[in-house]
Amino acid sequence: MDYRKEYERWMKQAAMDEDIVEELRSMDDAKMEDAFYRDLAFGTGGLRGVIGAGTNRINIYTIAKASQGLADYLKKNFEEPSVAIGYDSRIKSDVFARTAAGVFAANGVRVSIWPVLMPVPTVSFAARYLHTSAGVMITASHNPSKYNGYKVYGPDGCQITVEAADNILKEIEKLDIFADVRNSDFEAGIANGSIQYIQDEVFTAFVEQVKSQSVLFGEEVDKNIAIVYSPLNGSGLKPVTRTLKEMGYTNITVVKEQEQPDGRFPTCPYPNPEIKEAMALGIEYAKRCNADLMLATDPDCDRVGIAVKNHAGEYELLTGNQTGMLLLDYICSQRQKHHKMPADPVMVKTIVTMDMAQQIAEHYGLRTINVLTGFKFIGEQIGKLEEQKKADSYVFGFEESYGYLTGSYVRDKDGVNGACMICEMFSYYATKGIGLLDKLDELYRMYGYCLNTLHSYEFDGSAGFVKMQKIMKAFRGDIEKFGNKKVLKLLDYAAGLDGLPKSDVLKFLLEDNCSIVIRPSGTEPKLKMYISVSAEDKETAEKIEEEICRSAEEYLNVPKMDIRTPR
Repeated sequence: MDYRKEYERWMKQAAMDEDIVEELRSMDDAKMEDAFYRDLAFGTGGLRGVIGAGTNRINIYTIAKASQGLADYLKKNFEEPSVAIGYDSRIKSDVFARTAAGVFAANGVRVSIWPVLMPVPTVSFAARYLHTSAGVMITASHNPSKYNGYKVYGPDGCQITVEAADNILKEIEKLDIFADVRNSDFEAGIANGSIQYIQDEVFTAFVEQVKSQSVLFGEEVDKNIAIVYSPLNGSGLKPVTRTLKEMGYTNITVVKEQEQPDGRFPTCPYPNPEIKEAMALGIEYAKRCNADLMLATDPDCDRVGIAVKNHAGEYELLTGNQTGMLLLDYICSQRQKHHKMPADPVMVKTIVTMDMAQQIAEHYGLRTINVLTGFKFIGEQIGKLEEQKKADSYVFGFEESYGYLTGSYVRDKDGVNGACMICEMFSYYATKGIGLLDKLDELYRMYGYCLNTLHSYEFDGSAGFVKMQKIMKAFRGDIEKFGNKKVLKLLDYAAGLDGLPKSDVLKFLLEDNCSIVIRPSGTEPKLKMYISVSAEDKETAEKIEEEICRSAEEYLNVPKMDIRTPR
């Protein structure tokens, strides 16, 4: 793509959005190249990028072009095409949702759109409940405020498959961003019925499904636990608090500064419950209220982070792996105790999620399915079970990045479900005088200590993209060891392994049950490195992890974007 020619074309034709016009006028050559050197990549995760002017940005034109391509795909594959649309609290999310709705309506695709911002799992749910041909969620999940995105679901409520994404991309690539996109006015669509608001009964049905995931099975527990909750200025406030209160958890304090939707995320530049800075204000509230449990969901409410008191009375953050393993053990023990375990029970996790989860699953007789990184692959496995008339076999699925799902009612991680199940689990153990950290120590005593960490490295712009490719090539060289741990085997998923789709992911199996996974992020300009260490205790594990990390970073030759993040 000749970025200067494309820039000139936008200067002439992109007049509908004054913000874009102003940005175009202010661009120097470097900014121009980064904004126009390529089209924003469309894949199984849809689109994600920085909000702004250009083909490599999220704006009303790139959103409209993607929607036109998706509309063309739907018309070719469905007799009466339809779509469910949702959006979160991010900057311009509502504008982009209405833009997409106008394009679909102009193409004869029936539109159902949530009238207010909603969590991402409600779009998966609406696609299934309303039997639409597709779902679209405007979100960039937990990314910083400058990002937004366009997430696409199939009629099964699962994120689109690699095959569907490729076919949609082919339709998008046929289009000229200005000449070939049909638009219509959103309000006119509401008036003539081509665009309809999703009714409250659908949201109520979603809440009822979340509530039905309880595994107390009639057991009485003390639900008067003191909870501090933060939606991190996102979409979780009403769904999470409503569902918790209907389940009997009413002692909830909401973090005031992070209560209302605000796409600028003024109190936490990275609105991600995986990051301690995002949880800091909530922990302050917890100290003030002497809370038992602190919860936070990310802006599109599909991830949950928690903090609990340790024996010193300090609040301690749990990682996604730790919370996931606690939930897995709690759900399985309750199902087993009440004779509610299905035939051929299944747990699904990603290949970067702690392997100790598989040991817990085996203990309870569950079969473990390992999938590529991304909850869409967990959703895909639920769909396969459903095709075999075995949807009830699915017991739990989770990923180390704080995503959990206990039922098959949606096909994406669900922060509402996660928050409610965490509160139930906490109450159950608290009633017995057991803290979550005590329970976690019990699991470590049973299965051995395991440490998982994530390191992220940022590579911005076109030069960064090329550098990441070179680094991945270097890791595919003949590496014999990381730190003092010998490489026993290299799993290269680029060619497809174990029936999984092809993916640019490398997993090095090291001696003494350690491993390291390297992959480019699918949604951000980052390279991610996951290190897993098994050892006799925490101190030994941390020392080994540092040695492996230092050794691996020699292939990167860049500073880390952030400090090590425990997983």
